[in-house]
Formats: sequence, structure tokens, C-alpha cells
Amino acid sequence: MTTFVTVVHIVTCFLIVVVVLMQSGKGADISATLGGSSNTVFGSSGGANFFTKTTFALAAIFMCTSLGLTVMGGREKRSVFDTGTAATTPATPAKLPLDPTAAAKAPPANATVPVDTTAGGKK
Repeated sequence: MTTFVTVVHIVTCFLIVVVVLMQSGKGADISATLGGSSNTVFGSSGGANFFTKTTFALAAIFMCTSLGLTVMGGREKRSVFDTGTAATTPATPAKLPLDPTAAAKAPPANATVPVDTTAGGKK
């Protein structure tokens, strides 16, 4: 469903751009107006033509798809910090020795012995 609404949203965006660019601006006939052929500076307002009605309809669709995508996106609990593995793998508790002094007596199992890599073993 989210994919369908996203596709409708993107198509609506492109259609709004095309329809708005196809319309002539209100000041398009200003040269004729200055010549005295009209009584108003920006032309008569007149009724809404096809492009104006189409722009309003596309804007309404754009707003509905924007709100729909916001609502659908809010349902998914995601974070940019989640990698997917940390949330699904439970953490195992560390095993502590029963005798607290036993840890100090024995070296850890994964301890490494430092190796002298200098020539002759002298510094």
C-alpha cells in the first residue's frame, strides 16, 4: 500500500509541475495592458479555466498522499540508529565466578603473552 501511495505522490508532483508551467501568468498580457487595450493591469480574473481546476485537484491529491504517507510511515517503529541485528539478538548476561578471589588468581582464558619481536630479545 505504501508503494502505491508513493507512486501516486511522485506522479502527482510531476503533473503539478507540468500543469503550472503550462499556465500563462497573470502578468502575461501586461504589454497589451500598457498599450491601453484593457482596463485592468493584470487582466480580468474571469472564471477558473481547465488548468486552474486541474492545479487545485492535483494539489488536493498531493496533500492527501502526503498525509497518508506520514500516517503510514508513523506506524513503523524504526530508527536510523537500528541496524536490525541488535534489536533481534538478545544480550547474554556475563558469567561471574562464584568465588570473587578466583578471578584474581587465574589469568583470563583469552589472555595473550607478549612476544618480544626485537632482534636478539634485547631492547
